[in-house]
Amino acid sequence: MHPILAYRGRLGPYLAAWVPLAGMLAALFHLVVGSTWPESIAVAFPLSLVYAFVCLAAWYPCRSASLSAAAFPRIVGTQLLAAALSAMLWLFLADTWVVMLAQVPRFAHLDERFPRIAPVLLGAGVLLYVLAAALHYLLIAFESARRAETQALQLEVLAREAELRALRAQIDPHFLFNSLNSISALIAADPAGAREMCLKLAEFLRESVRVGGATSIALGDELALAERYLAVEQARFGARLRAEWRIQPEVRGCQVPPLLIQPLVENAVRHGIASRLDGGCVTVVAERAGEAVRLSVENPADDQAPAAGGAGVGLANVRSRLAAAYGADASVDARRERGSYLVTLEFPLRPAPAE
Repeated sequence: MHPILAYRGRLGPYLAAWVPLAGMLAALFHLVVGSTWPESIAVAFPLSLVYAFVCLAAWYPCRSASLSAAAFPRIVGTQLLAAALSAMLWLFLADTWVVMLAQVPRFAHLDERFPRIAPVLLGAGVLLYVLAAALHYLLIAFESARRAETQALQLEVLAREAELRALRAQIDPHFLFNSLNSISALIAADPAGAREMCLKLAEFLRESVRVGGATSIALGDELALAERYLAVEQARFGARLRAEWRIQPEVRGCQVPPLLIQPLVENAVRHGIASRLDGGCVTVVAERAGEAVRLSVENPADDQAPAAGGAGVGLANVRSRLAAAYGADASVDARRERGSYLVTLEFPLRPAPAE
């Protein structure tokens, strides 16, 4: 669609730009023909308004002979031909309008003086059309640049979404692998506990599938999902696994990528609780830090023990998903300190949308 007519806010400024041109045309009539100012204004302003709309048609030759695709001779030839045709049309309309005005007693004999201004009007029509064509070339270049920018942003968003989907897809097989190993280890020692763990695992997977397809979920829902995971593992570890939750109410509505905390809690159980005879406590803390949320998962760790095996998929996944979702506004810190292993996430505080 025409770049000026497509937007309501552009037509007004465009027509307003023709007002000083109409004033210059009235002054030209007054000087060349010797017409009075009322006669000059009565001729110049209606003609300028009509020619403003005629010049809108310059968009079509500008598109057919674009600066990026057409050869220079073709551009010049097309625009000169369009300018000549537009100016002659304007001259015809002007002659018709002057003849009509001459029927009014106040403007009598105006048509007899019009031939003196016709060559000047023809030249002005060509010049005004060329200016309108230049304006349309600028608008076309602006629209092309905006479309290119929009397409680039859309591609960036699609790439980011694809990255998030790929990272999220790593969670399910990683978790299932560890859970099935836990069930396998429990079957021989405690068949009833293995059955209970299977039921809780099914409940957890059903809930994770429900929220896993969302772009983001409330932090409170994400924490509830982590509690379900710990309930699965408690069927295996019993009293050896304890959990402590310290969650500030104001951060529960913050939006986070789904299944973000579960890998951290899983690592805390697998590398912290499972390796200790007396087990331990997994502590999850979520609090507001200015305009950000600080979330930490802490588990007991033996400073003298060798590093636990594993490919580090969980923590790497969390780092990548936070970077993809928040960029440089998010951070992940993992370290051992005073007999414990602490992972701290910090990301922007984003309230949950209203229902």
